[in-house]
Amino acid sequence: MAPQRLAKPEDLAERQPIVDELHGHRVPDPYRWLEDATSEQTRRWLDAEDERWRTHAAALPGRERLHHEVARLSATGVVTAPVWRGGRQFFLRQEPGQEHPVLHVSDSDGADGADGAARRLVDPASFDSDGLVALDAWQPSLDGTRLAFQISHGGTENSVLHVLDVESGAVLDGPVHGCRYSPVAWFPGAEFFCYVRERRVWRHRVGTPVEQDVALLDRTGSFGLDLSEDGRWLVIAEGTGLWLADLVAGGVATVHEGPDSRAVAMVHDGLLYVFTDHGAPRGRVCVADPSTPSHWRELIPEDPEAVISDLAVLDDPRPMLLVSRIRHAVGEMSLHALATGARIGDVPLPGAGSLGSVSTSGHEAWFSYTDSVTPGAVYRYDAALHRTTLWAGTPGVDVPEVTSRQLTATSPDGTPIRVVVLAKPGTGPRPTILYGYGGFGVPLTPSYSSYILAWVEAGGVFASAQVRGGGEEGEQWHRDGMLDRKQNVFDDFVAVAEHLIAERWTTPSRLGICGESNGGLLVAGALTQRPELFAAAVCSAPVLDMVRYEQFGLGPQWREEYGTAADPEQLAWLLGYSPYHRVREGVAYPAVLFTTFGGDTRVDPMHARKMCAALQWASTSGRPVLLRHEPDVGHGASPATRAVALAGDMLAFLATHTGLDVA
Repeated sequence: MAPQRLAKPEDLAERQPIVDELHGHRVPDPYRWLEDATSEQTRRWLDAEDERWRTHAAALPGRERLHHEVARLSATGVVTAPVWRGGRQFFLRQEPGQEHPVLHVSDSDGADGADGAARRLVDPASFDSDGLVALDAWQPSLDGTRLAFQISHGGTENSVLHVLDVESGAVLDGPVHGCRYSPVAWFPGAEFFCYVRERRVWRHRVGTPVEQDVALLDRTGSFGLDLSEDGRWLVIAEGTGLWLADLVAGGVATVHEGPDSRAVAMVHDGLLYVFTDHGAPRGRVCVADPSTPSHWRELIPEDPEAVISDLAVLDDPRPMLLVSRIRHAVGEMSLHALATGARIGDVPLPGAGSLGSVSTSGHEAWFSYTDSVTPGAVYRYDAALHRTTLWAGTPGVDVPEVTSRQLTATSPDGTPIRVVVLAKPGTGPRPTILYGYGGFGVPLTPSYSSYILAWVEAGGVFASAQVRGGGEEGEQWHRDGMLDRKQNVFDDFVAVAEHLIAERWTTPSRLGICGESNGGLLVAGALTQRPELFAAAVCSAPVLDMVRYEQFGLGPQWREEYGTAADPEQLAWLLGYSPYHRVREGVAYPAVLFTTFGGDTRVDPMHARKMCAALQWASTSGRPVLLRHEPDVGHGASPATRAVALAGDMLAFLATHTGLDVA
């Protein structure tokens, strides 16, 4: 398929002579008008871009086949580990053909933990048959009689909280607005709970107006909450702060607060267990008396090569701490004596993959597992028998024969960067997708992906780069890719690309890059810094204007990660890599597809609109720069059919512009 380009100058977006003077920097912003999604000028531009994308998409060879393969490989469904409350287990299950997961509940006889018949408790389809309502969060009460759940519409993630009676399904409370992914901590008796509304922690009594709620902490933030089973101690975590509220005697004590480390905690059997990276970038576990919560003693020291990812308690046959870790992106789970922290064994696992969050009841623990060719399933570990068995699986599908290799590239400063390569058996350069994220301490670990497998099945190579900024190697790895060190992330990604080329996995004319959200920033930064290295790029819901990102979506919450343009020194960091500001006229840029979502309240689509217009004006390569916009979908979970269509379109675009023959 021949490359497309805009034929006439009048088809280009208007460039306006807007230049801001910021701390001695002249910062042009010729497409600021595209920030206003409601203006007539922006709507006309979007309509034209929609038409350009539809025309291009209709001519992509193999597009229909890729849609079919992604759909086939996605027909595995979803199941999550159960949460046990009062003899009932609550879990999500999504059958093939369902747009969203459904929350189920099943009753146990309480004697031997036998699973009872499951019934649907909250089905998003019951609120909207078009798949536009998503279940964002849920939390049952300690006795399992009540459920707080949050739903949002059109992908906005602007959650509305409700409370229902688990036995009858009757709605007892709500709607409570302003509860975006709020944690909920139920008190014993299920009459009260703590939650977060409009970034503040509140105590609420079921059935009473929110105006009567009591604020528990005199500050705002994105809080995590955990209440001790006796209802006395409320753990409040937010960023680098950790507090303990005594709900009986009153008062809030600081457990930890500092700019360079984080901590989370739980109270169990009268002791406070703190998981922190303070003095231990890969994490350690400490213990304290809740009455003096800032006086810790170390219980489980840092592992120099593995990052702690989760912590849970098993009560039988003897009290134990169950610790999940990520060792070079592969999950593991160990058992430790609760009193001393001594390691007493390892949990048998299904393979070398990724582990989900752990839930426990008595002597049993449940966790999800997935790897590159294994759909997610839930396993149960029985500590009394020291045995792990499958608890709930998903329908099987035929997956292609895949080989997995871990390579190591070297960044310009000498840092080794791991990259996992998936491909069919074979040799010689092939069309390749290089994927990365590199931010917020999020690790890239092996997981089942219909998107990846469809690409590999068609003959392509998929490489996942574990660049700095992520959480694969602990908090220091994260910090080495944030703020003034953000350039390390782009250097790492480029080093991986050059390594794949040098090792003859691919060539620049066959190399595509892909990333989402902060990963979209990574991809756009790489293509503006090294455009000759890539043939194609897909930026999905990306952050791209690093000077004005704070003024849109959840931007103000990311200053700790990126910095702020209000500070002269930090503005210089941001301008150093901001993709929108690095676009240069007369450069041969790769083919680029931006994907945006009308309901995205995290990353405003204005980033992609402005960057798309800038690249269309600047590029001399003749390769297309396109924007695929989808209404009624957001940054998070989307209806299954929409997700399949998006994945198929992205793969078809990358296949066409890297030379992968899928027709």
